[in-house]
Amino acid sequence: MLSDHYEQIEAIGLNVTIIGLFLLMAYVVHDVLNKNNVPLIGKLVVYFVLFLGAAGFIFKGIMQLVIDG
Repeated sequence: MLSDHYEQIEAIGLNVTIIGLFLLMAYVVHDVLNKNNVPLIGKLVVYFVLFLGAAGFIFKGIMQLVIDG
């Protein structure tokens, strides 16, 4: 049974790992920005760039579903 669904399990594991890494990066960025008293505009720029990176992976996943589906 496991060998039948190996590719699907691998894809889910990869997606969960990427989500975990982005959450970890967001936590680290939040901690560094707060410790260094960064102004609000700087925080917004950093979070926007982090969001764009995550949005790229989300878009990639959606495009894979559209193309494969």
